Amino acid sequence: MTQQPFSRPGAIDLSALKRPAPPAGAPGAGAPGAPGTAGAPGASAAGSAYAVQIDEANFQQVLESSMTAPVLLVFYSRTRMPESGQLADDLTMLSDELDGRFLIGLVDVDAVPQIAQAMQIPTIPLVVAVIDGRPMPLFQDVVPLDELRAALTQVAQQLTTQGITGRHQPRHAVADSEDGPVEDPRYAAAQDALGEGDIDRAVAEYQKLVDGNPADVEAAAGLAMAKVLQRTQGVDLNAARQAAAQAPDDVDAQTMVADLDMLGGHVEDAFGRLVELVRRTSGTDRDRARDHLLGLFAAVGNDDPRVLRGRQNLASALF
Repeated sequence: MTQQPFSRPGAIDLSALKRPAPPAGAPGAGAPGAPGTAGAPGASAAGSAYAVQIDEANFQQVLESSMTAPVLLVFYSRTRMPESGQLADDLTMLSDELDGRFLIGLVDVDAVPQIAQAMQIPTIPLVVAVIDGRPMPLFQDVVPLDELRAALTQVAQQLTTQGITGRHQPRHAVADSEDGPVEDPRYAAAQDALGEGDIDRAVAEYQKLVDGNPADVEAAAGLAMAKVLQRTQGVDLNAARQAAAQAPDDVDAQTMVADLDMLGGHVEDAFGRLVELVRRTSGTDRDRARDHLLGLFAAVGNDDPRVLRGRQNLASALF
């Protein structure tokens, strides 16, 4: 892929996308964080509430989120063309300034070449707008930040005149210098349940979020940890450890202590216990131990270095 400019941001025509404005209170008509606004699947990009790194697992969900608010797919490569990486960074920053008017989908063509091929991307950088599930090239070329800001403002204005007014909810809590962190309203019901000590209700609320969006890693992590809390309610730590010591290959005994280790902050101890259990067992017992360990990985987060090491150890134990 090489740079072959075919348009500049000043020549954007979105007239073909015109649609009636949604009625007040309908999905896509709300303000950021209001009920009915578009969620954004997938892992959020560092430092932004409205950008997500695209991979095969979340690509379809990101496209689907364009049904209520626009998505901008940014195709770039920091190795082949560092300037395209800067464009991706600038768009990520501007997505916060525009307060959810766009979700930025970052497509690293080196990491996910299959997506670039499927989209028939001829060159980088390239920004593709996706609205109502329909992709169209928006602009190509690396431009100064101020020009990029003006271009996105122009696009937002055009969309507004065409009745496309939806906004994405933030992907995560954003720091506010005066008021402290802003909580994502999607997780409010589950977090309230946890605060009230109603673990079963918290599990149910997180399960609803995961069922609605399997790519929501924050909801998946919340569900996994809520299930740890649910499984360990009323369990005596000393009795559990004694039972595990007496039955080193008992899956129920070992997974219970692993859960208790998680709650006590001994994450690597929990992982190590279950990795060794996988190594020692076979058949159904091995499958149960492995699946439980994967659930603990989800509770911690797949980007955590301890999880990465745990996955390597698990792979070694399985083969």
